[in-house]
Amino acid sequence: MSLSSALTQQLTRRPQRLALLEQIAVQGSITRAAKAAGLSYKAAWDAIDELNNLAERPLVERSVGGKGGGGARLTTEGERLLALYKRLESLQARLLQSAESEQDLELLGRLMLRTSARNQLSGRVLGIEAKGRNDLVSIELAGGARLHAQITHDSTEKLELAPGRGVVALIKAGWLRLQSLAEPADDTLNQLQGRIEEILAAADGPSEVRISLASGQTLCALVEPERLAQLGLKAGDPVRAQFAAGQILLGTAL
Repeated sequence: MSLSSALTQQLTRRPQRLALLEQIAVQGSITRAAKAAGLSYKAAWDAIDELNNLAERPLVERSVGGKGGGGARLTTEGERLLALYKRLESLQARLLQSAESEQDLELLGRLMLRTSARNQLSGRVLGIEAKGRNDLVSIELAGGARLHAQITHDSTEKLELAPGRGVVALIKAGWLRLQSLAEPADDTLNQLQGRIEEILAAADGPSEVRISLASGQTLCALVEPERLAQLGLKAGDPVRAQFAAGQILLGTAL
């Protein structure tokens, strides 16, 4: 499956509870609706409770027992909500059809990714080298900079990584170690060079250092005040950020 088709499925996949609403409208039976929506009978009842609790007015009316394991139908409010969602699906499909290229869809996928990591850098897999139970994944970022990420072989398979596959490299701000360019680099670590854009000092704890890369991407590092004072860095200064291959998490679009 291509990335664009996989992402299209991700964007248009109907939430299971809304699929249940649609099947209740069609089937009129909780048992049949649950089966059609891929839910157990109990999960369907739980979902109906949640839907009715979340809505200002009940979305589903139901009756216990009887032929088919209990009847159910949508209320006027439930019918209105389902019709609204179908209109949104139609608009969404038209939006996806208007995407001019696969890169447009990849960008949408990256923007949909939510993570606690401050640094999210998009790139492509260049190669994968087996290292026992781990794999060393070579990644080229926008602008040509290269990184190495060490992940388990199981993770490589789960993410379906292969040369050319788009990935997002996630790096926590606290994992970046800053150096002035006058200091010798550690060749065993990943290195990204840029210029300090801004230093946001904190009243208590590490300062936030924002670094502009030549590619236009931005790094955020958390640096202890003592280390900043030692480096003597200020806004506009060139700087090197170093971090280990094992300190990169990788993400892909579904």
